[in-house]
Amino acid sequence: MEQLTGRLQERKILDAALKSSGAELIAVYGRRRIGKTFLIRKVYEKYIQFEFTGVHKATMQEQLEGFSFALKKTLNSPIDIAVPKTWVAAFHLLENTLQPIVKKGKTVIFFDEFPWIHTQKSNFLTAFEHFWNNWASRQPNLKVVICGSAASWMIKNIVNNKGGLHNRVSIRIKLLPFTLNETEAYLKSRSVKLDRYQLLQLYMAMGGVPHYLKAIQKGESATQAIDRLFFTKQGVLKDEFKILYESLYDNAAHHVSVIRLLYGAGKGMTRNEIINLSQLSSGGTTTNVLTELEESGFVSSSIPFDKTSKELVYRLTDEYSLFYLKFVERSRATGAGTWLRISEGNSFKSWSGYAFEAICLKHVPQIKKALNIKNIYTEESVWRYVPGKGKPGAQIDLLLDRRDRCINICEVKFATDEFTITKKYADELLQKKTVFADKTKTKKTIFLTMITTYGVTDNTYYQNLIENEVAMDDLFG
Repeated sequence: MEQLTGRLQERKILDAALKSSGAELIAVYGRRRIGKTFLIRKVYEKYIQFEFTGVHKATMQEQLEGFSFALKKTLNSPIDIAVPKTWVAAFHLLENTLQPIVKKGKTVIFFDEFPWIHTQKSNFLTAFEHFWNNWASRQPNLKVVICGSAASWMIKNIVNNKGGLHNRVSIRIKLLPFTLNETEAYLKSRSVKLDRYQLLQLYMAMGGVPHYLKAIQKGESATQAIDRLFFTKQGVLKDEFKILYESLYDNAAHHVSVIRLLYGAGKGMTRNEIINLSQLSSGGTTTNVLTELEESGFVSSSIPFDKTSKELVYRLTDEYSLFYLKFVERSRATGAGTWLRISEGNSFKSWSGYAFEAICLKHVPQIKKALNIKNIYTEESVWRYVPGKGKPGAQIDLLLDRRDRCINICEVKFATDEFTITKKYADELLQKKTVFADKTKTKKTIFLTMITTYGVTDNTYYQNLIENEVAMDDLFG
């Protein structure tokens, strides 16, 4: 039986909820394939007395039939239960079924893919509100877990509900992809033993999504796995892109158009830039789409150094989407050896640099730990200066603004060996530091910091310019 890997913080939260002396309404959300259902079943497997999963695009009648079957399972009854005609009736049946069970001890009821149950004109959410407020919330032993892949729906209708569920959610868990450390542990638990460079390659292609990682086979290299999963007719990730977005959003075309726009932008775009370049009908639509993409973990935003929240920069940071749009969508090459051929070309170099940056932005706690500043309050951001004609500009991949009056300007470089600072690159680094200090007027000490795969060659330029460095192994910390 597969064991639960990682998710230590989430486990602690769920365990504490189970042990609490009152009823709990727990909302868990995160993108498709991220492991929400597995987490809940593993942590609460001894306590789940009722479990019901919504079906995508099913009718109200079909959802109610599924509810009836789930109730039959709870009762362990050989006789079919009459399908309730309304959700009010369905929850009344559930109350009567659970009443004697809840009195005996800790009880969990689990609604999976909760947003899919709420079909048009079904009044499901209203009935659930009544069920919670009038019965479930009064049962000290009862823990109600609702899960959903449609993160934006969960936030709008459950967490920020303005009606009967207002302020009723006691615990909110946003489940994110595995970190590099969790990815390594997960693959080891499945007897997949690869060195960290190969693990990094896999992560750059598919991220830390457990369902994707589960498809990697024992005894194959990262190159073989990427070939099989992306570049063969039977590859499970070859056609995942369309399914991924359409399963999460009603108007997925809007979300995909923003994803494509951010993919082409490289270093990121502001909201106004996205509005001006997208074909969405209004700024409000764009804002909603960006919020939904960020809540689902596809897009990340950051406030540039010395700017306000109105000048947020958005970046596409979902590894799978980046890889798919770069190499898979229009690729004619298929079969064994495809990825090896691609990885020898210039397109690999541009993609790997951007993908590695995205990974570093998700592993700032590990970077801070490696720099021995994890206990110092730090604000992370990006920074760019677009100059007038003929003047030098600057782009900073990651900037750590520290409370101890220091700033780490981080340069992120992906390489297949030790990275060597040349005279030309040293001049670029010095210019970047100078432009940043001049334009921001900061009085803080500036540390130039390198983040690379295998470290930096110790030459004169390194000694004269670089104060700190972080290597690939540190990201697994």
